[in-house]
Amino acid sequence: MELTRPPAAGSDLDASAWKASACILCECNCGIEILVDPATGGFTKIRGDKLHPSSEGYTCNKALRLDAYQNGRNDRLMSPLRRREDGTFEEVDWDTALEGIAQRLTAIKDEHGGESIFYYGGGGQGNHLGGAYSPATMAAYGARYRSSALAQEKTGDFWVSARMLGRPHRSDIEHAEVAVFLGKNPYQSHGFPRARSVLKEISKDPARSMIVIDPVRTETAELADFHLQLRPGTDLHLVTALVAVLVQEDLIDHDWLAERADGLDAVTAVMRDVPIASHCAIADVPEDLVRAAARRIASADSVAMLEDLGVQMNRHSTVVSYVEKLVWLLTGNFAKPGTQYVFSGLARIARDRGKALDETPRTPVTGAPIISGLVPCNVIPDEILTDRPARFRAAIVESSNPLHSLADSQRMTEAFRALDLLVVIDVALTETALEADYVLPAPTQFEKYEATFFDFEFPRNIFHLRHPVVEAPAGMLAEPEIHARLCELSGAVCEADYAELRAALAEGREAFATAMMRVLTDHRLARLAPVLLYRTLGPTLPGGAAAAAVLWGASVMCAMENPAGVARAGYGDGLMAGDRLFDAILAGQHGVVITDDEYDASWERLGGHRIQLDVPELLEVVAGLTTDDPVPVDRDYPFVLSAGERRAFTANTIIRDGSWRRRDPEGALRLSVSDAAALGLETGDRVRVSTRRGAAEVPVEIVDSMRAGHVSLPNGLGVTSRSGERVGVRLNELTASEDRDEFVGTPWHKYVPARLEKLPAGVTAMTTS
Repeated sequence: MELTRPPAAGSDLDASAWKASACILCECNCGIEILVDPATGGFTKIRGDKLHPSSEGYTCNKALRLDAYQNGRNDRLMSPLRRREDGTFEEVDWDTALEGIAQRLTAIKDEHGGESIFYYGGGGQGNHLGGAYSPATMAAYGARYRSSALAQEKTGDFWVSARMLGRPHRSDIEHAEVAVFLGKNPYQSHGFPRARSVLKEISKDPARSMIVIDPVRTETAELADFHLQLRPGTDLHLVTALVAVLVQEDLIDHDWLAERADGLDAVTAVMRDVPIASHCAIADVPEDLVRAAARRIASADSVAMLEDLGVQMNRHSTVVSYVEKLVWLLTGNFAKPGTQYVFSGLARIARDRGKALDETPRTPVTGAPIISGLVPCNVIPDEILTDRPARFRAAIVESSNPLHSLADSQRMTEAFRALDLLVVIDVALTETALEADYVLPAPTQFEKYEATFFDFEFPRNIFHLRHPVVEAPAGMLAEPEIHARLCELSGAVCEADYAELRAALAEGREAFATAMMRVLTDHRLARLAPVLLYRTLGPTLPGGAAAAAVLWGASVMCAMENPAGVARAGYGDGLMAGDRLFDAILAGQHGVVITDDEYDASWERLGGHRIQLDVPELLEVVAGLTTDDPVPVDRDYPFVLSAGERRAFTANTIIRDGSWRRRDPEGALRLSVSDAAALGLETGDRVRVSTRRGAAEVPVEIVDSMRAGHVSLPNGLGVTSRSGERVGVRLNELTASEDRDEFVGTPWHKYVPARLEKLPAGVTAMTTS
């Protein structure tokens, strides 16, 4: 427990002041309880919520300091802003702002087509509810193209999952006999419930094992039985070697594969020819260690394997995601406890049925593949900075900060400045908001009804609608209201469109459900469904929960797609099962179980399709790997920089108050003992780290966990305040948009060639250029 803010003198703090909510700093969104000082609105204490059905009272140290988000120096926006002709901002009222935005969007649509309007964002780790209304605004103005942070992290994995399974999947780490982490340090980045507790449980159990594949000896690697500390950028060779051991030593589950999968012969034909010793040598991992790890995987009753940004933002990321899945599929680790599963959920995240890349939709200028409906982030500047008529000319950015978080901040900024219109919806005056024509302030994630759609658990899946913890400032509009007004100002929806639904609702929810089904047969209105729900069902919801109206539709769809799981969770069956689920979500301030599945549900969600082991274009890359060193060394940039390491006191940049970090306030560059000796460095010295795109001056921290030639900088720093103050490195001033995956365009943030130069003593100011 941490005291994050002292109580105001004379304030009356009692049990009724504790408010249920959730952490917003990673996808797990652990349940928390916040003790609110009624006199100041400060978060006096924060603790894990024992009533939360997923986290069960667990939380890490980061959640305990969320007062720094709510009440810290976060450049909070309090009223709409409009850019003047001289480049400065002026405060305007909501009507002026929204009418001005609607007029300019309509003009752009009329002159260039709605497809020239681009949407980015829709929520960070814990604020997806407002973004659920964005499809209506896109439809109202004819917008077709969108993107989000998922397109710089997960689309390669999404595409591979679609090709092999037809559905996304997750891993049951908690119950696995063997847990495998690939480019993943869950001790810091989590990724599954109660991560640190589960890791410690596995490490203490002699019957279980942990395998970590990572260039860094992370906190997770310290707990592991096998640490394959490979050379940066050689993940494909290393994981291919693991699969080749399984094939060449005949450790695969032939009977299971014959019953469930196609393409085995093509895969084994390639893997039989893999030179395991050479691949291990390229990765610089002992061959006997790789073979031992593969044998441990093959001998286990259950294996759960989890990959993350260490490989998903690295060289050959899409192919690595493919070979990673071969590890657990060839050994039959799917659809049973402690393995991989297909989840239910209230959002259709990454539901593409597998298509070859030449069959996927493409972006209008560069022709980049659109995976799961998302434009690759690294091509966004190229879709704007062109004279081609199909270029993006306007952008709406919601609850996101792409000019800070996407590769090549300089070029991204140049592109956004070239737009005819940039609208930003956010809590703070972010780096992206500073470039906007209009900035619309939103309540914080603790001032409104909010939720995450990262509900991926199995067999009991959890959804948590968070209720407001404190009141929003007067005059603030939440995102659903902003979207509804923009839709209405476009003329796409009007009072007449609401009339039938309101009349049906007056008769009861069942009549409303029937009427809503009829409305959805009208293509025009179906695309506006979130706003229709908000304006009709929303005002009838208790406690001012109108923003949750969109969850009614999501609940109905969940019940239709997962009838057995919804029924087992206690909501019955039939048309109104989804309605009962919705009511439970509304009432469940600590989160509720939405589906309770049998393990066969994973097979049922594949829809009768067999697993496809052979993805020809990816297997071709594996077959073409050579025994030559595949990692080019640039003599001018001999180090590999990992840009965005998760550390104990780093988080995503929604926390803009750097004072929350109790250690390492500037975000030191970590490097190995041997590299420090070669450069004559000691901890605390400063270096200039240069890449082909930019440079920054930072302090160094010498550690024994890094390989020689590998350095890292943390995530979450380098934000700029209104006064221009910046602490830490803005990482994407060092990254280049052209450094990206050859298949889906995800960036190489974890493989940035760099150079280090020791700075003279006394240099303290951090600069980036």
